Amino acid sequence: MAVAAVVMGFSKTAIGNVALLGVVALAQVLPAKDSTGVALLLLLVGDAVATVTYRKSADWPVIGRLILPVAVGLGLGAVFLHVTSDSVLKKTIGAIILALLLLGLRPDKLGVQRPAVAAGYGGLAGFTTMVANAGGPAMSLYLLAARFDKLRFLGTSAWFFAAVNVTKLPISIGLGLVRPDTALIALPLAPAVLLGTAIGRRVVQRLDQKTFTALIMIFVAISALYLIAS
Repeated sequence: MAVAAVVMGFSKTAIGNVALLGVVALAQVLPAKDSTGVALLLLLVGDAVATVTYRKSADWPVIGRLILPVAVGLGLGAVFLHVTSDSVLKKTIGAIILALLLLGLRPDKLGVQRPAVAAGYGGLAGFTTMVANAGGPAMSLYLLAARFDKLRFLGTSAWFFAAVNVTKLPISIGLGLVRPDTALIALPLAPAVLLGTAIGRRVVQRLDQKTFTALIMIFVAISALYLIAS
């Protein structure tokens, strides 16, 4: 669990989609419901560090434009969880993300500057984070296609997912995912998250833009394949 916490902290200040590895590792140790709640609390610790670290790099107009689509996606995700099997949803999301990844190899084909396309990405990010804790790949592809540089990417992602995770917290409490006992599990793991964020800051400083972009796309692909296989 400590290793998983380090990985999730690292993801918040370096390569976002690496968080999936930490989430999967927690799910191997804890019951599914408990692991989801613990993972959310640990990610919130990482969010606090990331938002402070990259507070000057966020693109607030982009975040503002995505608020409504993400809220709609969260709502739709909650509804679909009640009418469709989890397995079908994850496979569908994985296939969509892989298709977007292939399109992302030619960013000019995505038309991300169009409001409708941006709204589609925001809705998909909200939907996927609600049903499978997998909002990162959709958001990453959108920011890469929009040609965000490394720091602008990190700042916008940090504040976007901090807002999403804070929104999910009361929902998770209501669903019984976050409880006093899961908070007690997460509490001693918080220092490991902080260690991960420190490592992430050091690593990302050494990555040039080309390597950073390549790593993001690799872990987006891993996330999509995991969803299809799960």
